[in-house]
Amino acid sequence: MSVTEPRNRPPRPHPLAGVSMRDLLASCAAAEAVSTPPRLPDPSLKDRPARHPKAA
Repeated sequence: MSVTEPRNRPPRPHPLAGVSMRDLLASCAAAEAVSTPPRLPDPSLKDRPARHPKAA
């Protein structure tokens, strides 16, 4: 302990990381995806006829 440090102060607790960075980033991406409203359909695609899945 140094001379300038008070003697009656308790030691600071060390913070513990409970979530990995990967999980944190994944949860942020999921929260953004859920909170973003759906996009409106593109008006230029409305005039096109629907393609049949078996059409070549």
